[in-house]
Amino acid sequence: MQLQEILFSQGFGTRRVCAGLVQQGYVAVAGAPCDDPTAEFEPSEGLRFTVQGTDWEYHEKAYLMLHKPAGYECSQKPSAYPSIYTLLPAPIRQRGGGAAAGVQAVGRLDQDTTGLLLLSDDGKFIHRMSSPKHHVPKVYEVRAKHPVDDKQVAKLLAGVVLDDDPKPVRAAACEKTGENQLSLTLTEGKYHQVKRMIAAVGNRVEEVGGLHRSRIGSLDLPADLKAGEWRWLTVEDLARIAG
Repeated sequence: MQLQEILFSQGFGTRRVCAGLVQQGYVAVAGAPCDDPTAEFEPSEGLRFTVQGTDWEYHEKAYLMLHKPAGYECSQKPSAYPSIYTLLPAPIRQRGGGAAAGVQAVGRLDQDTTGLLLLSDDGKFIHRMSSPKHHVPKVYEVRAKHPVDDKQVAKLLAGVVLDDDPKPVRAAACEKTGENQLSLTLTEGKYHQVKRMIAAVGNRVEEVGGLHRSRIGSLDLPADLKAGEWRWLTVEDLARIAG
């Protein structure tokens, strides 16, 4: 693939901008400067290049994890809070060009909910991870306003009825982890589901710091990934999600 096409696919601007970056000497591939936009390189995982001093690695498809902080919306057009997409570098937001450029969040977390969020530009991956048919488990750490008792845990496991669906919604797993805390595992993602389930058993999620997603599949949010930080998913990470 031509170098200008590689840069375009990775989100470094329009084809014209990418060609200009190369011609002006702003690009090096594997440490070697290259000023020919039509120079051919094998577009494979592990191909590294720098653009204006920024080190980058080629990825055919983008699979990311973000530690979502509180006070951000999972929307390209946020209404009251900043967008999570502002936490990502420009190339990630511009990958592929066109109207559907950039990565998309796999599902959404409320503005006040923190924790593990996946993003990708692979439509099939997004659908597979979002579809309730695939029952990908997601673990939430909940801090409730009132003490959690065994009856509430039992009701969450047995199933509660939400106002928009007569069919009971059950937690795949639920464990009390503190006087006002519990760990809740869900395999589907209805609107505000955790908050509504907790309300249905006579409690409520604390407004500030009350809801945190700690795991998707068997992939845990890394302890060293701070709120607002992101990283590429590894092959092992993707296997843990599917598992």
